[in-house]
Amino acid sequence: MSKKILLIIIFFFFSSALQAEEFKFKKIVSLDKPWGSSFINENELIITEKKGKINIININSSEIFEVSHNLNFRVHGQGGLLDIIYKDNSLWISYSEDRGDWKTSTSIAKADFNRENLSFKNIFQANPPIDSGYHFGSRLVIKDNYLFSSAGERGEGMIAQDPTKHPGSIIRIHLDGTIPKDNPKFIDKKKWLPEIFQIGVRNPQGLTLSPYDGKVYASNHGAKGGDWFGEIKKGENYGWKILGWGGTNYSGTKIGPKWKPGFTKAIQYWVPSIAASAITIYKGDEFKEWEGLALITSLKDMSLRTLDFSNLNDVKENVIFKKKIGRIRDIQVHPITGKIYFLTQDALWLMEKN
Repeated sequence: MSKKILLIIIFFFFSSALQAEEFKFKKIVSLDKPWGSSFINENELIITEKKGKINIININSSEIFEVSHNLNFRVHGQGGLLDIIYKDNSLWISYSEDRGDWKTSTSIAKADFNRENLSFKNIFQANPPIDSGYHFGSRLVIKDNYLFSSAGERGEGMIAQDPTKHPGSIIRIHLDGTIPKDNPKFIDKKKWLPEIFQIGVRNPQGLTLSPYDGKVYASNHGAKGGDWFGEIKKGENYGWKILGWGGTNYSGTKIGPKWKPGFTKAIQYWVPSIAASAITIYKGDEFKEWEGLALITSLKDMSLRTLDFSNLNDVKENVIFKKKIGRIRDIQVHPITGKIYFLTQDALWLMEKN
């Protein structure tokens, strides 16, 4: 290793370490494989655990209140109870629904909020159901009267290029489950299923609405390399599995080019993979210097990164910390204080300034 490369490595190591010391972390409560979270008020988060629990957690007292529910879910591989989102006394949840014969689907259900019992009713099922424990996607975001959801390709690869099937796509429906009349099928994509907004994704586990430009952004797991962060664009195609986004199959064989004309180009790619997970566009008081930046969490890399993508020709990435709290599944910004809450594989954490 050359002296120059060694000095660069040392510089980045110490700068990351110093940066992490600017913050302090507090474990709020231990959990069992939590997946999704949403603030229901300034003091409480509602949180799913993959194995089937829905909990309301007081972030001040660390009290946990379990809420019963009626979801017909199946825990299989990466499946179980997944994302959850609260708005105006209603809840939406994504989960791996048991469709019989060992098959499951990424499904979405809605319920009126209740602290003791949630009576969910399905408003979407990703068809066809598939016998696989892989790639459910499942992140949810609300924009106006629209609910966006990611439907992973369930490990089926080229199914993401078949718009007559839901897996491998971004879904857009109304909050009550009805279908928007300006979805691509009703404009210029006659063969697309009516709920599909964009195709060609693999396993997007990050989805967020920017409070600045009103756009929806996603993070997506590549295979062996090829994670990305990008904008969700109506009627377009991110290219999986024609494109490999810079990655390869796990066997090491090639997939396809990183990008080519005719497909949506991501804003940022990661090769090797960091296992990009939940994302948000920061807005708050605690970390004013991050205003308007994308916050990218990761599972494999166990990191938090900022992305300044105000200039798409010069995207600036900064690693805030690595391996401080474990594999990060979800991120929430407190609606008043701007402090940041993370779900890891076994806990809810708070990050604030020292």
